[in-house]
Amino acid sequence: MRNILLVLFSLGVFSCNTNQTKEATSGQTNTTNSSAKSTAVTYNNPVLPGDYADPSVVRVGDDYWATATSSEWAPLYPILHSKNLVDWETVGHVFPEKGPAWADAHFWAPEITYDNGKYYIYYTAQKKGGNLCVGVASATQPTGPYTDLGPLVCQEVGSIDAFPIRDEKGELYMVWKEDGNSQKLPTPIWGQKLKEDRTALVGEKFELFRNDPKTWEGGLVEGPFILKQNGYFYTFYSGDACCGRGCTYGVGVARSKTLRGPWEKYAANPILKQSDNWKCAGHGSVVSDAQGRDFYLYHAYKKDDFVYPGRQGLLDEITWNKDGWPQFAKNAPSTAAAAPLNQNAPDIYNLNDEFNQKALSESWQWPVNQKPAYQLKPEANGQLLVKASPAALGTVLAQRTLTGDYATTTLLDKSSLTNGATAGLAAVGDNSNAVGVSVSKGDLILWSVKDNKLTTLDKIKAPAENTVQLKLTARKGDQLEFAWSTNGTAWNQFNKGQAIDAAYLPPWDRGVRTGLFAKGPTNTTATFDWFKVENLD
Repeated sequence: MRNILLVLFSLGVFSCNTNQTKEATSGQTNTTNSSAKSTAVTYNNPVLPGDYADPSVVRVGDDYWATATSSEWAPLYPILHSKNLVDWETVGHVFPEKGPAWADAHFWAPEITYDNGKYYIYYTAQKKGGNLCVGVASATQPTGPYTDLGPLVCQEVGSIDAFPIRDEKGELYMVWKEDGNSQKLPTPIWGQKLKEDRTALVGEKFELFRNDPKTWEGGLVEGPFILKQNGYFYTFYSGDACCGRGCTYGVGVARSKTLRGPWEKYAANPILKQSDNWKCAGHGSVVSDAQGRDFYLYHAYKKDDFVYPGRQGLLDEITWNKDGWPQFAKNAPSTAAAAPLNQNAPDIYNLNDEFNQKALSESWQWPVNQKPAYQLKPEANGQLLVKASPAALGTVLAQRTLTGDYATTTLLDKSSLTNGATAGLAAVGDNSNAVGVSVSKGDLILWSVKDNKLTTLDKIKAPAENTVQLKLTARKGDQLEFAWSTNGTAWNQFNKGQAIDAAYLPPWDRGVRTGLFAKGPTNTTATFDWFKVENLD
């Protein structure tokens, strides 16, 4: 059957015997400290392969709903669904068409919560012409449509990483981080009362705690998630450098009898940081299953692939020690663990999109504020027609890379290219950094863009055939080889078969994407027959 294989894991279907709902804005209250029983079924981390930084999750009845940072890739804030915390499917986005009217960049750290019949997404974004702010959007269904309620707080150095919580009296508050580290200042975690309609903060803000630069926390604390447990408020938070090759991230915890404090940081912090396979763990949220077990969905870099796929989504169980503090097995991210509900679908890292559906899969992305115009033709045995753009990279449609070793291929009809238009296949870090192959009616060109500077690496005469296949092969994330073929069997190497060093591609906070582009006048289109990604690990 010709269809798309989702880049995420296939969804497991099962039923539970409880309709219990945990409301994040009320705190996820538990009175049991049970740990998972040993099971015959295990799952492998990551449960969200690819660039899913700052993941957030909530359980409503038997369903788990999650979201994650989008950064500079639209559509903004994926909505993911699971029945077992391990197998996830992207089912929509908070802002599927365009971003909130007040913001234009840095779409970070969404927190999904459920309260009194509504779903809320608290998110970070940069205000147009301004600084980082916390906004909120709401919906009656987890898949939307979401209504944006606007920004709630915009401090001078920036406000990020919001989380709603009801205090010991049941009153609604929001906590967030003041982004002082952007100006080499402390990073207090603030709290302030929030109106029930989520349209404004009221009263005076108060400080929960801040970073101690003499400890593992270094220059910052951020990403607070507050859990009510056995008479305490527990704040799970992250500290030190989150991202990139110099990351030192880890997870700590603090607790207090009341929301306003005083807060006690755990003497054994950090409780989660790195393992043999994963590093710089942090910024997640806690969810409780129907049996009262607690799990932490968070991000980390895989040590071998590192920055190229980005910060990937991991899951690990939390247990509680005799002194009432949370702990993880070996205080480290797991490579594999017992499946929470004894279920785990096969891991799928390959993708095959033959463009024979009525809409593109939810896994396709494009640069923020550059929504592509395209047409699908399933009746033509599957085709994607992409309208060209004169932007630096043209119109871009891309997929997250899931590993450092992969091969991407596509089939392009060059007869569709008119008026000087070009199209092809590329690896993209951002709008200023990419490597790819352009096809025109006359030439095949291997090129790189680094810091907005375009360099031609190789140029050959295009074959006489109308259709040409293009291949990108990545090794270790940064070694890229390109080839072309007219039949998919005999491949011709660009650049004399020499790999291109693409270590410069990943931005500090994102993984690399691979995908299609069409560049030229807006009255031209490029026709693609299919797009495939194969994991080579």
